[in-house]
Amino acid sequence: MDDRNGPGSAFLLTQLGTYAAGRFAERIADLELTPPQTGLLRAIAAGPGQSQQALATLLGTPPSRLVALVDGLDERGLVERRRNPDDRRLHALHVTPAGQELLGRIAQVGKAHDDDITGALDPAERSALRGLLGKLAVAHGLTPGVHPGYRHL
Repeated sequence: MDDRNGPGSAFLLTQLGTYAAGRFAERIADLELTPPQTGLLRAIAAGPGQSQQALATLLGTPPSRLVALVDGLDERGLVERRRNPDDRRLHALHVTPAGQELLGRIAQVGKAHDDDITGALDPAERSALRGLLGKLAVAHGLTPGVHPGYRHL
């Protein structure tokens, strides 16, 4: 941090990212979800039929931890495991109709959250910020749409 010019960009990103993550967790708690459950549900919906192993690799999380997350969503009737027709040892994951309905509610919460976090910016500034943050994410090899926190579950 350079005290003459205020905090650096990396500090501000961390400060705002931590604040935004905490606020998002509060918002989805109303849906009886945690951020990891929300991200997993979205990942399953984005790639229906993936195995748990493939999802663990995509998310960068230990397979044993992913099983527990899938179990929780399965118990709530939000996802289901189906036998993989190509390899009967594997289960293909799919979002149920109840899960699809909840994804719609998550999308509404996410939109309200994004609007709240970026509310001080006009539409052009929001677009520019998304573009710049996306460029930085790519430059650092982050998987699009996957929160790096899954590595530490």
